[in-house]
Amino acid sequence: MKQHGLTYSARKALMVNLGDVAGGEIANLISQMAAEIEELRRTKVNVTKIVPGGIDSMEEHLIEEPI
Repeated sequence: MKQHGLTYSARKALMVNLGDVAGGEIANLISQMAAEIEELRRTKVNVTKIVPGGIDSMEEHLIEEPI
């Protein structure tokens, strides 16, 4: 499993510059956000829109760039 969050030195820098409590809170928040982003990437599904009508009308109305 991939380790989420900050390195020890980054965590320590936050705690030194912001204080132990605030630095720890920010480091924990970053770790939680990284884990949630990884979960969203892992469970992402592609959605195909179904539009009634012919292909000609679909080309005129749906022009999307891939993500």
